[in-house]
Amino acid sequence: MSNIYVYYLNNKIYINLTNQCSNNCDFCIRRDREGMANQKLWLTELPSANDVIAQLPENLDDFDDEVVFCGFGEPTYNLDALEDVALFLHCKGKTTRINTNGQGSLINKTDISSLIADTCDVVNVSLNASNAKAYDAVCHSIYKEKAFDELLDFAKKVKSKGAKVVLSVVDCITQKEIELCRKVADKIGVPLRVRAKE
Repeated sequence: MSNIYVYYLNNKIYINLTNQCSNNCDFCIRRDREGMANQKLWLTELPSANDVIAQLPENLDDFDDEVVFCGFGEPTYNLDALEDVALFLHCKGKTTRINTNGQGSLINKTDISSLIADTCDVVNVSLNASNAKAYDAVCHSIYKEKAFDELLDFAKKVKSKGAKVVLSVVDCITQKEIELCRKVADKIGVPLRVRAKE
Protein backbone atom coordinates (compact mmCIF):
# COMPACT_ATOMS: atom_id res chain seq x y z
CA MET A 1 0.00 0.00 0.00
CA SER A 2 1.24 3.48 -0.84
CA ASN A 3 2.27 5.97 1.82
CA ILE A 4 -0.49 8.12 3.27
CA TYR A 5 0.57 11.75 3.38
CA VAL A 6 -2.97 13.16 3.56
CA TYR A 7 -5.57 11.72 5.90
CA TYR A 8 -8.96 12.70 7.22
CA LEU A 9 -10.71 12.93 10.58
CA ASN A 10 -14.33 14.00 10.42
CA ASN A 11 -14.31 16.81 7.85
CA LYS A 12 -10.75 18.00 8.46
CA ILE A 13 -7.65 17.36 6.35
CA TYR A 14 -4.41 16.36 8.11
CA ILE A 15 -0.93 16.27 6.61
CA ASN A 16 1.48 13.47 7.58
CA LEU A 17 4.97 14.74 6.66
CA THR A 18 7.28 12.37 8.53
CA ASN A 19 7.57 9.59 11.09
CA GLN A 20 10.69 11.13 12.64
CA CYS A 21 10.32 12.66 16.07
CA SER A 22 12.74 14.03 18.65
CA ASN A 23 10.42 12.81 21.44
CA ASN A 24 9.31 9.37 22.54
CA CYS A 25 6.33 10.38 24.68
CA ASP A 26 4.80 7.90 27.11
CA PHE A 27 1.29 8.69 25.83
CA CYS A 28 2.05 8.73 22.09
CA ILE A 29 -0.40 6.75 19.97
CA ARG A 30 2.52 5.42 17.91
CA ARG A 31 3.27 3.05 20.78
CA ASP A 32 0.21 0.91 20.12
CA ARG A 33 -1.27 1.98 16.78
CA GLU A 34 -0.35 2.14 13.11
CA GLY A 35 -2.50 5.14 12.32
CA MET A 36 -5.76 7.01 12.83
CA ALA A 37 -9.29 6.01 11.82
CA ASN A 38 -8.07 2.96 9.86
CA GLN A 39 -5.56 5.08 7.96
CA LYS A 40 -2.02 3.68 8.29
CA LEU A 41 0.40 6.55 8.87
CA TRP A 42 3.76 4.80 9.09
CA LEU A 43 5.81 6.01 6.10
CA THR A 44 8.54 4.28 4.11
CA GLU A 45 9.87 7.55 2.69
CA LEU A 46 9.78 11.29 3.32
CA PRO A 47 7.35 13.05 0.98
CA SER A 48 8.13 16.08 -1.14
CA ALA A 49 5.63 18.91 -1.33
CA ASN A 50 4.50 17.56 -4.70
CA ASP A 51 3.88 14.12 -3.17
CA VAL A 52 1.61 15.68 -0.55
CA ILE A 53 -0.20 18.00 -2.97
CA ALA A 54 -0.88 15.05 -5.28
CA GLN A 55 -2.82 13.35 -2.47
CA LEU A 56 -4.91 16.39 -1.57
CA PRO A 57 -8.56 16.08 -2.62
CA GLU A 58 -9.72 17.99 -5.68
CA ASN A 59 -12.77 19.17 -3.74
CA LEU A 60 -10.82 21.11 -1.10
CA ASP A 61 -13.74 23.45 -0.57
CA ASP A 62 -15.85 20.58 0.77
CA PHE A 63 -13.56 20.26 3.80
CA ASP A 64 -12.92 22.47 6.81
CA ASP A 65 -11.09 25.71 6.12
CA GLU A 66 -8.22 24.70 8.41
CA VAL A 67 -5.69 22.07 7.31
CA VAL A 68 -3.46 20.59 10.03
CA PHE A 69 0.18 19.50 9.84
CA CYS A 70 0.00 16.60 12.27
CA GLY A 71 0.93 13.02 11.52
CA PHE A 72 3.04 10.26 12.97
CA GLY A 73 6.08 12.45 13.55
CA GLU A 74 7.29 16.01 14.21
CA PRO A 75 6.38 18.04 11.08
CA THR A 76 9.44 20.29 11.28
CA TYR A 77 11.65 17.35 10.31
CA ASN A 78 10.33 17.96 6.76
CA LEU A 79 10.46 21.73 6.69
CA ASP A 80 10.76 22.24 2.91
CA ALA A 81 7.61 20.25 2.23
CA LEU A 82 5.77 21.96 5.08
CA GLU A 83 6.59 25.42 3.71
CA ASP A 84 5.60 24.65 0.12
CA VAL A 85 2.41 22.76 1.01
CA ALA A 86 1.34 25.59 3.34
CA LEU A 87 1.89 28.11 0.53
CA PHE A 88 -0.19 25.97 -1.83
CA LEU A 89 -3.00 25.68 0.72
CA HIS A 90 -3.01 29.42 1.40
CA CYS A 91 -3.32 30.03 -2.34
CA LYS A 92 -6.39 27.77 -2.25
CA GLY A 93 -7.96 29.84 0.53
CA LYS A 94 -7.17 27.44 3.37
CA THR A 95 -5.70 28.26 6.76
CA THR A 96 -3.01 26.09 8.30
CA ARG A 97 -2.20 24.81 11.76
CA ILE A 98 0.85 22.91 12.92
CA ASN A 99 0.89 20.58 15.92
CA THR A 100 4.52 20.62 17.01
CA ASN A 101 6.72 19.73 19.96
CA GLY A 102 8.41 23.11 19.57
CA GLN A 103 11.88 21.65 19.03
CA GLY A 104 12.10 22.52 15.33
CA SER A 105 14.90 25.04 15.72
CA LEU A 106 17.04 22.43 17.49
CA ILE A 107 16.12 19.83 14.88
CA ASN A 108 17.02 22.13 11.96
CA LYS A 109 19.98 23.77 13.75
CA THR A 110 18.64 27.24 12.95
CA ASP A 111 15.86 29.52 14.19
CA ILE A 112 12.74 28.51 12.23
CA SER A 113 10.27 30.68 14.15
CA SER A 114 9.87 33.22 11.32
CA LEU A 115 9.23 30.50 8.75
CA ILE A 116 6.62 28.84 10.96
CA ALA A 117 4.92 32.15 11.74
CA ASP A 118 4.78 32.92 8.00
CA THR A 119 3.43 29.52 6.95
CA CYS A 120 1.16 28.43 9.82
CA ASP A 121 -1.78 30.52 10.96
CA VAL A 122 -2.05 28.60 14.24
CA VAL A 123 0.89 27.04 16.07
CA ASN A 124 -0.05 24.41 18.64
CA VAL A 125 2.97 23.61 20.80
CA SER A 126 2.72 20.48 22.95
CA LEU A 127 3.69 21.38 26.52
CA ASN A 128 2.61 18.31 28.53
CA ALA A 129 4.57 19.22 31.68
CA SER A 130 5.16 22.26 33.84
CA ASN A 131 8.95 22.07 34.11
CA ALA A 132 11.99 20.65 32.36
CA LYS A 133 12.47 17.65 34.63
CA ALA A 134 8.82 16.56 34.40
CA TYR A 135 8.86 17.10 30.63
CA ASP A 136 11.90 14.90 30.17
CA ALA A 137 10.31 12.22 32.35
CA VAL A 138 7.23 11.88 30.10
CA CYS A 139 8.43 13.06 26.67
CA HIS A 140 11.96 11.61 26.58
CA SER A 141 13.37 14.12 24.09
CA ILE A 142 16.71 13.48 22.44
CA TYR A 143 17.54 16.98 23.69
CA LYS A 144 16.82 15.99 27.32
CA GLU A 145 15.72 18.82 29.64
CA LYS A 146 16.89 21.45 27.13
CA ALA A 147 13.80 20.63 25.07
CA PHE A 148 11.43 22.23 27.58
CA ASP A 149 13.13 25.63 27.58
CA GLU A 150 13.41 25.43 23.80
CA LEU A 151 9.70 24.83 23.24
CA LEU A 152 8.78 27.79 25.45
CA ASP A 153 11.30 30.02 23.67
CA PHE A 154 9.94 28.85 20.32
CA ALA A 155 6.35 29.59 21.38
CA LYS A 156 7.32 33.10 22.50
CA LYS A 157 9.24 33.82 19.29
CA VAL A 158 6.45 32.60 17.00
CA LYS A 159 3.90 34.62 18.97
CA SER A 160 6.04 37.75 18.68
CA LYS A 161 6.07 37.27 14.89
CA GLY A 162 2.31 37.32 14.59
CA ALA A 163 1.16 33.69 14.67
CA LYS A 164 -1.63 32.56 16.95
CA VAL A 165 0.02 30.27 19.50
CA VAL A 166 -1.58 27.69 21.77
CA LEU A 167 0.13 25.46 24.31
CA SER A 168 -1.47 22.06 24.80
CA VAL A 169 -1.39 19.21 27.29
CA VAL A 170 -2.81 15.71 27.14
CA ASP A 171 -5.44 14.96 29.77
CA CYS A 172 -3.59 11.86 31.02
CA ILE A 173 -1.37 14.04 33.22
CA THR A 174 -2.67 14.94 36.69
CA GLN A 175 -5.09 17.80 37.30
CA LYS A 176 -2.47 19.45 39.49
CA GLU A 177 0.05 19.29 36.67
CA ILE A 178 -2.51 20.69 34.23
CA GLU A 179 -3.02 23.71 36.50
CA LEU A 180 0.74 24.22 36.77
CA CYS A 181 0.93 24.07 32.97
CA ARG A 182 -1.81 26.71 32.80
CA LYS A 183 0.40 29.01 34.86
CA VAL A 184 3.28 28.40 32.44
CA ALA A 185 1.02 29.30 29.52
CA ASP A 186 -0.30 32.40 31.31
CA LYS A 187 3.26 33.54 31.95
CA ILE A 188 4.00 33.76 28.23
CA GLY A 189 0.54 35.08 27.38
CA VAL A 190 -0.92 32.19 25.40
CA PRO A 191 -3.96 29.97 26.01
CA LEU A 192 -3.69 26.38 27.23
CA ARG A 193 -5.66 23.64 25.51
CA VAL A 194 -6.33 20.39 27.33
CA ARG A 195 -6.81 17.64 24.76
CA ALA A 196 -8.01 14.10 25.18
CA LYS A 197 -5.53 11.28 24.67
CA GLU A 198 -6.44 9.73 21.32
